Amino acid sequence: MEKKDLGSLSFQELQEEMRQMGQKLFRTSQIYEWIHVKLVESIDEMTNLPKELRESLKETYIFYSLKEVEVQESKLDGTKKFLFELHDGNVVESVWMKYKFGNSVCISSQVGCRMGCRFCASTLDGLERSLTTFEMLDQIYRITVLTGERVSNVVVMGTGEPLDNYDNLLQFIHMLTDEKGLNISGRNITVSTCGLVPRMRLLADEKLQITLALSLHASTDEKRKALMPIAEKYSLDDLMEVCAYYFLKTGRRITFEYSLVGGVNDTSEDANLLSALVSPLNCHVNLIPVNPVKEREYVESTRQAVLNFKNKLEKNKINVTIRREMGRDIDGACGQLRRRHMQGET
Repeated sequence: MEKKDLGSLSFQELQEEMRQMGQKLFRTSQIYEWIHVKLVESIDEMTNLPKELRESLKETYIFYSLKEVEVQESKLDGTKKFLFELHDGNVVESVWMKYKFGNSVCISSQVGCRMGCRFCASTLDGLERSLTTFEMLDQIYRITVLTGERVSNVVVMGTGEPLDNYDNLLQFIHMLTDEKGLNISGRNITVSTCGLVPRMRLLADEKLQITLALSLHASTDEKRKALMPIAEKYSLDDLMEVCAYYFLKTGRRITFEYSLVGGVNDTSEDANLLSALVSPLNCHVNLIPVNPVKEREYVESTRQAVLNFKNKLEKNKINVTIRREMGRDIDGACGQLRRRHMQGET
């Protein structure tokens, strides 16, 4: 029989496991606190449990913690990029960013990605597998331990398509916001998607208070298809409809992520078309100067083109910001550090 993953069990699920093991139910709180508050790396560290129970847990469940392989620190802004090894030898990236409002961590949801977006390094080698709930949580836990600082904001925007790992993502959000764990507010969690419409609708029905960020990157179906294969399946009309539904169900405005690619989607016409597309919605546009990836031909827009694009959106009364660029000197784009490691360059 396949062993259950101890760290991925919710408090209620762990309580039921304790009941079935014939343990007193207060053991649930002890174990859950060790994993999700004290952030231990092994069952042996759970020192207020009887040795017999610890041995029983090791026999019955798997409990693997991520191992730090490499950390890069930006000389520009202190951003840290971590490469973590999973129990099966795969590696994932996570990024720690320090802001005035607190510390933010960007985590990966999959090993690789199968979405195939043309300007992204994460997808170059395809999808290896999805991460478990605990593998997602433990990126935050290890960074908390390694930096010695509390994380206040979490962005699921690293390698992978979070909604392609839907069930584990949902469990992750519930456990991260659980007052028995790190108790991070749902409003401080952002989940990014390239636009899996049916899963966006499912997420809307959960009525969570998280921020949903849609990777839009184009204002016409034709241009979006050239950048993102998912656009062959779901049109911009489909996306705008589900975004309106998401706001209706949650009351949370949508964030549109728009990576500016030089000479591709950064013209004045693009800005006007984007304004017309999103203006009916309660939304925010986040402009991202694309990180060049050596395996791709795309280049980032000039600083002036970015500013002109922003000004055009503002004139059209669209709420817009330019994403503050963090860690540009440390393999800034998603997937670059992992790819270098896989190619034996780290």
